[in-house]
Amino acid sequence: MKTEWDFANLQNYDWKKKREEIKKAYLGFRDKYRENKDYLKKPEALKVALDEFENLQRNFSGGQDEGYSCALKIDLDETNKDYRKNLNEIEDFVINLGNEIRFFELEIGKIPAEKQKEFLESNLLKSYKHLLERIFLFSKHALKEDEEKIISLKARSSYDMWVKMISSLLSKETRKIKGPDGKEREMTYAELLSLMKLQDKEIRKEARDIFEEILEKYKEVAEFEINAILEDKKIDDKLRGFKRPDESRHLSDDIDSKVVDTMINAVTKRFSISHDYYKFKSKLLGLEKMDYSEKTIEYGEITKEYPYEESVNLVRKVFYGIDEEFGKIFDRFFNNGFVDAFPRKGKRFGAACYHNTISQPTYIILNHTRKLDDVLTIGHETGHGINNELMKKKLKAIEFESPLSTAEVASTFFEDFVLEEILKEANEEEKLVILMEKLDRDISSIQRQTGCYNFEKELHKTYRKEGFLPLEKIEKIFKKHMSAYLGEAVDVSKSGNWWIYWPHIREYFYVYSYSSGLLISKAMQKKFKEDKNFISKIKDFLGAGTSKSPKEIFSEMGIDITQESFWNEGLDKVEDLLNEAKALAKKLGKV
Repeated sequence: MKTEWDFANLQNYDWKKKREEIKKAYLGFRDKYRENKDYLKKPEALKVALDEFENLQRNFSGGQDEGYSCALKIDLDETNKDYRKNLNEIEDFVINLGNEIRFFELEIGKIPAEKQKEFLESNLLKSYKHLLERIFLFSKHALKEDEEKIISLKARSSYDMWVKMISSLLSKETRKIKGPDGKEREMTYAELLSLMKLQDKEIRKEARDIFEEILEKYKEVAEFEINAILEDKKIDDKLRGFKRPDESRHLSDDIDSKVVDTMINAVTKRFSISHDYYKFKSKLLGLEKMDYSEKTIEYGEITKEYPYEESVNLVRKVFYGIDEEFGKIFDRFFNNGFVDAFPRKGKRFGAACYHNTISQPTYIILNHTRKLDDVLTIGHETGHGINNELMKKKLKAIEFESPLSTAEVASTFFEDFVLEEILKEANEEEKLVILMEKLDRDISSIQRQTGCYNFEKELHKTYRKEGFLPLEKIEKIFKKHMSAYLGEAVDVSKSGNWWIYWPHIREYFYVYSYSSGLLISKAMQKKFKEDKNFISKIKDFLGAGTSKSPKEIFSEMGIDITQESFWNEGLDKVEDLLNEAKALAKKLGKV
């Protein structure tokens, strides 16, 4: 079993020569279809053009292996400025070439309505039907070609650099503090967050005070940063004619705004679940009221350690138990150098699963430290990886992407089965600890992210009504929505600056996908447990990419995501888990 990435899986090209090849392909496509407009009039000509567009995306897009390997190497050594410089150069190269062929989809989007209908009904174009549907929808918000180029070129200065500024400033902050081993050492702000999960009140309080001191240091910078990206979003939405701030997110994710609204409303109506959970957790921890920073305190302790090989074997057993193909894909990741397993200096924090183009392999990054959470993380990230690999089997290169609306379904589906396997060997004391860990994760993914989504909505709405938002206003809105999901058991009075470090609010309404993904995966788990043959439909879903809309994909599985009752079924599962933990705690005399 390999424990580090093997870059031999990527081609070691003569990069200068390869860039010339990529450039030639893009410019050749540009020159051909700038002049020849038959593809806008005849189904057979459009089929040929789309086939060539597909080939371009498959073999020449995304900076190819040069760009992919450079991005991966940055995560192994975030201090390496040469990698960052090289990646910036590659990104410029990719953006500029993308602008050379930007006209192609814009021109297709301008096809008259009657001709659009003809193309969508053409058997010749059947395999491109959903792509065309999406292009026609996007065209309603498209600008002129030169304007689209300006939007793409300005994105780095008007958005990316602002966001990177905050994350960069925070990542450089370190402070000396005593860890659980009693030794004092320099810790990053991310490590301070981890200390706030510990049961040692003295360590928690010191970590919180230092963390809030860091947030206080950058709050005025963050005030201008968040207002700058709110303004940038407002301008883009106005130019494109979007009527609500989250509409562009839903369009890019291929999901109806009404579906997202239904899900968000269903979860918001049942914030009583998270209120009840934090009351219960406070009692278990012996706290009259939790501080905002204490909501993630670990209950109890799992003394068992999970060495890496043991963890991998446990998850392998689960994947083979669900489906043999899943197990074989899992083995390829771990045997062929597609997983980087252990933390080391310079390596990025956390875990992730990467893909670039359909012709390139999936890579997974972990930071395994022998904890229970690390085992679940293996299940989560390899779930994403299996999603990637199944998409490669049937899809075109232009369909090779999980829309955000479905991206978190696969990961949480597999993660939950890993947790169930761990619970089989746990005694009652351990089971209660694991159930609390699971509830923490579920409520963080569903209720917390829904609270964040509601915060984002009000933030954008208020900015567009009032203009520049001072810190006091942002803090007030943040506290309002955090309190809404946390309830009376958690004191949010000192949480006003905590939005500063939360990266997802800069990614514009990204967070709904955590809520929807977990709730949908619970529905899929239920159907699979009732009928093991349902696995064929799950595999169809995992391999669908953007070939169909999420609504259509789930409808074929017998899942209706348009109904509030569907989302409530998933919420019922969370409530059942909470009631199970309560009953077990009572049985053990903990409450």
